[in-house]
Amino acid sequence: MRQRRMKIGVAVAAAAALVLSACGGGAQPSADGEDVAAGPGASAWGLTGGTNEQIWKGSFERWNEENPDREIKTDWFANDAYKEKVRTAIGSGNAPTLIFGWGGSTLRDYAEADKIVDITDGTADVVSKLIPSIAEGGIIDDQVFGIPNVGTQPVLFFYNQELFEEVDLSVPTTWDELLEAVDTFNEAGITPISLAGASKWTDMMWLEYLVERIGGPEVFKSIEANEPDAWSDPAVLEAVEAAQDLVRAGAFGDAFGSVSADANADVALVHTGKAAMLLQGSWAYGTFLTDAPDFVADGNLGVAGFPDVEDGAGDPANIVGNQSNFWSVSAADSEDAQADATEYLNTLFDDEYVQAMVDGGAIPPTVGAEELIEGSDQEEFLTLGYDLVQNSPSFQLSWDQALPADTAQTLLDNIQRVFTLDISPEQFADEMNATIK
Repeated sequence: MRQRRMKIGVAVAAAAALVLSACGGGAQPSADGEDVAAGPGASAWGLTGGTNEQIWKGSFERWNEENPDREIKTDWFANDAYKEKVRTAIGSGNAPTLIFGWGGSTLRDYAEADKIVDITDGTADVVSKLIPSIAEGGIIDDQVFGIPNVGTQPVLFFYNQELFEEVDLSVPTTWDELLEAVDTFNEAGITPISLAGASKWTDMMWLEYLVERIGGPEVFKSIEANEPDAWSDPAVLEAVEAAQDLVRAGAFGDAFGSVSADANADVALVHTGKAAMLLQGSWAYGTFLTDAPDFVADGNLGVAGFPDVEDGAGDPANIVGNQSNFWSVSAADSEDAQADATEYLNTLFDDEYVQAMVDGGAIPPTVGAEELIEGSDQEEFLTLGYDLVQNSPSFQLSWDQALPADTAQTLLDNIQRVFTLDISPEQFADEMNATIK
C-alpha cells in the first residue's frame, strides 16, 4: 500500500513526546553527568532523549539483572557532546565496549582501521530477526560490525489531507501528478511543498529519491565506488533538473531557504495548513503527534511513498533514508568485555524490546513485527512504513551518511546551490566529480 490516511487517537500524543527524533534533528536534553573511567567488564555510551533512551536503559537493566556478574556499565550523553567525545575516545583507544553509531562511511572507517571487531559469529541469532535491508547497514564486506538498535527510518511523503480535499486532489503517485498538484495548490494560494532549505540535508532527500527513481540504485553505487565521473550519470543530471523544475514552478514557496528543520518549522507549515506536502524522514511522524495531536487525531495527516517517475529505471518500491542506528563492539576493550557485549547484542529485539519501539511510534527493523503493530495506537502509520521497508528491493542509506564526511559536506553545500538555482546540473556534477578519489 503506497498511501493511507492517518486516523490515530489523541492518546498517542503522550507517547509521542518520547518518539525518536531525526539523527540530525532538534535539541536533546543534557547528559546525566560526566562519564567515569571504565572498570572491569563491558561498558556502553548511549544518547539521551526520546523513546530510545528508555528502550536502551530498560534493555541494559534487564541484562544486568539477569547477569549480575557481567553487568554492562552505561553512561549517557546529549547528541553533539557524544559525537565529540566518542571520536576522541576511539582515537585514543579509550572507547566504551559498545559504541553507538550511525552506520555508513563512519562504520566502514572504524572497521577498516580495526577500531571495532567482527561480531559475525556471535550475533547470528539477532541478525536472523532483522529485515535483511536493515541488517545490511551493519555489514561491511560480508562481516557484521554493527547491530541495529532503533527503529528504521525511511523517508516518506507527509501531507495535509484537508488541503487536498479543499482543492479536490488525491495525493500524487506519479511525478506528473506531483507537478499538477504544485500548479493546483499555487493557484489556490497554498504553498505546495514545505521544505526546510536552511538545513541542506532536507534538499538532499529530493535528489536521493529522484536519482533512485530515474536511474535505479546502481547510480549511487557507482558514486560510492569512486568510479570516475560517476556524478555525471544522466540520471543525476536529470534528477537535478527535475528538482530545479520544482523550484522554478514555485513548489516550495519563496522563503524555503530560511526554514529550518531543527525547529520543526517544516512540519509546522503542514499541520497549520500553510503547506500541503512534506518529504521527511519517518521521525517527522512523532513531531506531528507531539506538536499537533488534534491534527493527527482528526485524520488530517496523510502519509505515502515517493511518487513514481515514468520510464524510470528504479523500482517504485525502492526507498531511501536511514536503515537504523547501530551498536558496534570496540577492539580496544578486553576479550571478556567484547564477549559480554556481543552476547548482549545477540539478545536484542525480544518482544519486550520491539513492543517498546511500537509504543513509541518507531518502525521496527525486525521481521514478524506485524503482530505487535496490530492494534497499537500507531497501527496505520507503522503498518505503512513497515510494509514499505519490508517490500523494498533497495533501501539506500542517506547520501551524507554513506559518503565520507568531507565529501558529504561538499555534497550538502552544492545541493543547497542546486535549490537556490545557483548552479546548473552540469556544474553540480563537475563539483561532485572533483571529490571522487
